[in-house]
Amino acid sequence: MDLTTSGNAAFILRRATLDDVPAVRELFRTTVLTVNAADYTADEVADWAACGDDDARWIELIATLHFVVAADGSGKVVGYASLRGDGYLHSLFTHCEWQRRGVATALLREVERHAEQSGLSLIRTEASITARPFFVRRGYVVEAEQQARARRLWMTNFRMWKRLGQTY
Repeated sequence: MDLTTSGNAAFILRRATLDDVPAVRELFRTTVLTVNAADYTADEVADWAACGDDDARWIELIATLHFVVAADGSGKVVGYASLRGDGYLHSLFTHCEWQRRGVATALLREVERHAEQSGLSLIRTEASITARPFFVRRGYVVEAEQQARARRLWMTNFRMWKRLGQTY
């Protein structure tokens, strides 16, 4: 994948490897605890962040999904996205220090491109309260507000979808 430049931020997109597990785990935890804390309670983000503690789960996701990371010039993982073969966008996270620098948009474009090349016409996802506006700006439609379980707590998120071929 190519070098992507957005404003003064340069990063590359590449397939995730098992060597990325510690960085992806930490990025998930840090982002949920900081960025998502604006829209969820402290108990909710702590419960949600704990969902990323299992390295075996990260290994499974990287091995079975189209899992892409964004890395800065030094190779540090600053974002990631993962897509199941059926068009379910499993995850899209950007490091808290890389928010609003084009990382999530580039990752989303990559997984949408991959989905189209795989013959899919629709992507579905479950977006947090925090991520909902990002997806809406990129053509995703809210299907329903729902309660989803993290580990022990139920939290609000949104089932969303997008028909591929739409631009933003």
